[in-house]
Amino acid sequence: MDRLAAKAAWAILRSVGPLQDLHIFDEPPPGAAQDWTVPQEWNAYSNADHQHWSDLVNRQSEALQGLACEAFLDGLSALDLGRDGIPNFDEFNARFLAQTGWQAVTVPGVIPNGAFFQHLAERRFPVANFIRQHSSLDYNEEPDMFHDVFGHLPMFVDRTFGDFMAAYGRAGLRAEGQGMSDLLGHLYLHTVEFGLIREGASVKAYGAGLLSSYAETVHAVTNPEARRLRFDLPRMMRTDYLFDKFQPTYFVIESFAALLETMETTSLSQVYRELDGYDVLAPGEQHENDVTIEIGAA
Repeated sequence: MDRLAAKAAWAILRSVGPLQDLHIFDEPPPGAAQDWTVPQEWNAYSNADHQHWSDLVNRQSEALQGLACEAFLDGLSALDLGRDGIPNFDEFNARFLAQTGWQAVTVPGVIPNGAFFQHLAERRFPVANFIRQHSSLDYNEEPDMFHDVFGHLPMFVDRTFGDFMAAYGRAGLRAEGQGMSDLLGHLYLHTVEFGLIREGASVKAYGAGLLSSYAETVHAVTNPEARRLRFDLPRMMRTDYLFDKFQPTYFVIESFAALLETMETTSLSQVYRELDGYDVLAPGEQHENDVTIEIGAA
C-alpha cells in the first residue's frame, strides 16, 4: 500500500488514463534522494502555472468560508499560500517552520508508506512537485501540489494537529513492522483526508480531501443524506472508503486535542488484535454501535 492506501487508491481508482502516466513509484526515480525527496525546481513552473495556482487558491479560499473549520481558515490566512503564484519552498519553509514546527518537502508523487511515515515522524510533510492540469480546477485524478499544499498545510498552523500528525507518523512506522498499515491507513483517510470536526452546533471540514474539493465539502458539511458518525477509533479503522464518488459516511471529532489524546493513549497494537478476524465494513454500512451526529445538534 503506497502513500497509505488512500493516496494510491485515489490515484488508481480515480484515474482516467493509463496507470503508467500516474506519479506512483516503487523505487526512487532519477534525481530523488534516498528519502524520496526531489528538488522543487520552482523556476521550471510557467507563468500559466503560477496563474493557475492563484486562480485555484483564490477561488477555493472564498468558497470554503463557512464550510471549513476555524483552524484551517486561520492557517490559510497565516500562510498566505501563494496568491501571487506557486510557493517557492526554499523561501516558504523558513516561515512555515517558524509558524508550525514543520517543513514541506517535495516528492515525485505517491511514495511508499515507510518513507511517508518517516517524514511525518520527523515533522516533514511530503508535497507533490507537480500541479494539476489547467483544465482540472474542480477535480484531479491524483493528489497534486494543490491538494497537498492548500488542503493539508494550513492545518499544521494548529500545533495540536501537527502533534497528532507526528504521532501518526511514529505509529505508522510501528504499523509497518506489524503488517497493520492498512488498518492505520483507514484512520488517516477518515481523519486527515475526509475528517469533520464539531464546532458548536455545526460540523466543519478539516480533511484535505474535502478542502481541496468544494463539491464534496458542501456534501459532507450540509447534505442531510450524508451519514456523520461520532469518532470511534476501532470502527473507523474497520471502515472502507470510496474514491470514485463522495463518501457515504464521515467521522466527526470533538476537538484536535481529543484526537491527539486518543492517538497518544490508545494501544494501537491492542486495537489491531481486537480487529483481527473482523470483516472490513463497506462504505456506508451501518453498525449497531454507531452514534450519528445530527446537523444543528449541540
